Order: sequence, then structure tokens, then C-alpha cells
Amino acid sequence: MKHFLEKTLLNDHVILVVILINSVDIFLIESGVSHPALFWIDMFCMLIFLLEMIAKLAIYGQKQYWHDGWNCMDGVLVILSLPSFVLPFLDVSSFNFSAVLTLRLLRVLRFLRVFHFFPDIVQIGAGLRRALRDTSVILIGGLVFLVLFGLINCSIYRDLAPDYFSTPLQSIYSVFRIFTTEGWYEIPDAIAATTSPAIAHLTRLYFCVLLALFGILGMSFINSVFVDAMVEDNNDDVKEQLHRMEQQQHRLEQQIQELHKMLEKNSKQ
Repeated sequence: MKHFLEKTLLNDHVILVVILINSVDIFLIESGVSHPALFWIDMFCMLIFLLEMIAKLAIYGQKQYWHDGWNCMDGVLVILSLPSFVLPFLDVSSFNFSAVLTLRLLRVLRFLRVFHFFPDIVQIGAGLRRALRDTSVILIGGLVFLVLFGLINCSIYRDLAPDYFSTPLQSIYSVFRIFTTEGWYEIPDAIAATTSPAIAHLTRLYFCVLLALFGILGMSFINSVFVDAMVEDNNDDVKEQLHRMEQQQHRLEQQIQELHKMLEKNSKQ
């Protein structure tokens, strides 16, 4: 029985195929395609995931199953997806829309299981955690500047451009757009259209400085530090290889010197 389960429900290739089939099925369902076969395919895939979870719990035990991070994620997604069984039987017109939306979302979340099969996903996750740790101070500093200039611009341009700076939150979002260089020119142009030419020029200059300092230089600096931290493990491997090569070279030099001394000694004799 265990051998059969390892070839079917505990086989990663089989589960990957089921995940891909379920993903295509969910895509068609959410695209508005209505066919009874799609419902039964979705139920079949959900049943496979549930049986996989039960098989792993029976073989590995609860403690070992929930100790594994991937099994924990898979199990949580399966448990959260169980209510999707009842979604097709609900009268959507008379049912709470937020509850229906939640059930649909939980069904779509099953697609997250595909991350389990990404190559080197563990190394990527470790690199991401390391990059977030190394750039945490920079990110916090950028957040402080974002809030600071959001409050400054809110107090200055609240009346001149209420569509962008009427509230602190709206102002912070507008400054964030500038920092990310996304449609930044629309904001000073909107302000310039409602004020005098002198203030319009000063406003454009001010926003250009913000863009240059925080949008271009600041974001480039954060990206460079983040990427460098992501590939830090690769750099460590290269450094380790260089260190081993230097040690080997040092041993070879010592052996050559000893051989040279032996040759000189023999020549004198």
C-alpha cells in the first residue's frame, strides 16, 4: 500500500500534473466558461489534494507532516479550499457576495502549490530573506522620507492640487508615484495649471529634484544593495573556490621549493 501511495499520491510529478490541470480548469472557470465538466474536474483535483494530505499524515504522522514547511503550506491551502466544494451549489444572487468572493479566492489559492516545484526555490527564499535583512535599514529610511515629504507636500499643495494632496495618505501615495517614476510629471503639471508661472517653475524644479534624488538615485541604490544581497551566497562560493585555489597554489610552491632544494643537494654530492 505504501509503495502504491508513493507512486501516486506521494509522487511529485503526479501532483504537479494535477496542479497544472486544476490551474487551467480554474482559469477557464474564472474566465466565465460554464460547463459541468469543469466543476467535476475541479472537484476531482480537490479530492486528489485531500487524499494526498491524508496519505502523508498517515505515513509521516502529524508531527513530521506539519514540521515540514511545504507540507504545512499545502495542508493549510487544502483546508482553506474545502469550502469551495459548496460554491457551485450556492444561490449567488441571494448569497452574501463577500462570502462567495472568499470561497472563490480560496479556490484560486490552490495555484500557489506550484511554487513547491520551482527549481532552487529554497535558495531563492533564503536569498530573499537575506536581502530583506540587509536592506531593512535602507527601506525604513526610504519609508521615513516618503512619509516626511508626503506630509510636507500635503501642507503645501493641499489647496493647489486636492486630487493628489488633499489628505496625508493621498499625499504619501502621490510622493510614492514620484519615487517610482510612475507618471510623476502629471502631478507638477496639474499644480502648474492652477498657479502663477513663477510658482509653476519652482514646483517643477522641486519635483524634478525629488525625482532625481529619491526616484532615480535612491531606487537605484536600493536595487543594487538588494540584488547584491540576493546573490551573496554565489559570491561566497566563488570566494571559497578562490581560497582553495590559493591553498593549492601555496602547497605546489612549497613542493617545488623542496624539490629544488633536493636537486641542489644531489648536484653538490
